[in-house]
Amino acid sequence: MSLALETSQADQHALSTRLVHAGLALSICTQLATSLIMQGPSETSTGDALFQIHRYSGFAALTFALLFWLTLTFRQRGTAFGALFPWLSAERRSAFIADLSNHLRIAFRGRLPAYDEIGPLASAVHGLGLLLMTAMAVSGGVYAAQVWTGIQSPEPDGSLAMTVHFALANLVWVYLIAHAGMATIHHFMRSAPLSKMWRLKP
Repeated sequence: MSLALETSQADQHALSTRLVHAGLALSICTQLATSLIMQGPSETSTGDALFQIHRYSGFAALTFALLFWLTLTFRQRGTAFGALFPWLSAERRSAFIADLSNHLRIAFRGRLPAYDEIGPLASAVHGLGLLLMTAMAVSGGVYAAQVWTGIQSPEPDGSLAMTVHFALANLVWVYLIAHAGMATIHHFMRSAPLSKMWRLKP
């Protein structure tokens, strides 16, 4: 099957895809917002109310991330799994590099590349975003499990899981700002209205 046929209906997002996307996005945004001003746990404190919101939104993010992977596995329409993760296919890697080169060439001319939701670059970026959000949620979940079982103290110092979690947080900020920013630009340029993803109608 050709790459075009595999992803020909990717712009018609299934309701399940839109729901898990919304859940993951909202829970991640809640985590990022609370992380800016919360007071974390210590040996004598379980953390303030904002930390509790951060923690439970982290559990929600982990749940939605796992549901997203299940949706990708079993859905019957949308971007092909291989298009989201092209790194193990020589054909898909070549398509990604060609699409990236085309985008850079157009951008260097001071123009915004045409929107192509099912293009190799856009698909790969979405796949990287899912991997990043999943790793962020899993690392936080591992730390919480270690604290509950007594393996790790409430203090994050010395925790490999939290070292990864903190490092990924900066990447998540970059991805969120860039992803939301491009979505907003395309919305106002009317090339991709936000309602394509953010709607509840089947």
